[in-house]
Amino acid sequence: MTKISDSSSRSSRGEIGGIPTRYIGIGVIVVLAVWFLFANLDKVKIQFWVFTVTAPLWIALLATLIAGVALGWLLKGRRNK
Repeated sequence: MTKISDSSSRSSRGEIGGIPTRYIGIGVIVVLAVWFLFANLDKVKIQFWVFTVTAPLWIALLATLIAGVALGWLLKGRRNK
């Protein structure tokens, strides 16, 4: 007797190899972000209104990313209320 496969044995929609595509997308973005940060290791001068700081470019990019994530999180919280 042959076994007939049904749809329950297949991976559900939105998964690749049993891993949700959301996690795969997040993983790809994280890898690209880390690659981009380490491709920019030169030192740069960052001028604020009153003072100037010399730091590696990747630190400036990481600080900007963190500030953007924090701002997005804060604005999202206000929109949901």
